[in-house]
Amino acid sequence: MTELVRPHRVAFADTDASGRIHWTSVFRWAELAEHDLLRRSGVTDVSRFPRKATEAVYHRALAAGDEIEIRLAVERVGRTSVTYGWLVLRDGETCVEGRHTVVHVDDDGRPTPWPADVSAAFGRSDQS
Repeated sequence: MTELVRPHRVAFADTDASGRIHWTSVFRWAELAEHDLLRRSGVTDVSRFPRKATEAVYHRALAAGDEIEIRLAVERVGRTSVTYGWLVLRDGETCVEGRHTVVHVDDDGRPTPWPADVSAAFGRSDQS
């Protein structure tokens, strides 16, 4: 499975004093979708996937109570990293688009190749 759709309702705690979502909320939602994708693929230990890069573009405001959908897809799989692209939609309209890259690390925090089961979960059958 290399794509996941996750429904979500914006919580009051996700907003700031303006009543709109706090800019960091979308990264937490994308991470929840990422972990759902990994769990559904049989990966239970997500402690070895630190973030290397993140980005987001905000197109429309979101507020507490909004029903949204997070669409997360694997964009690129490298030997030690994966980049996810994601959208936050409300009623089919893109409100936020973003991406983040994670790196698989060993016990010492050094990049290391993906285990075969994780690589397969990303739709990659080799370690090249």
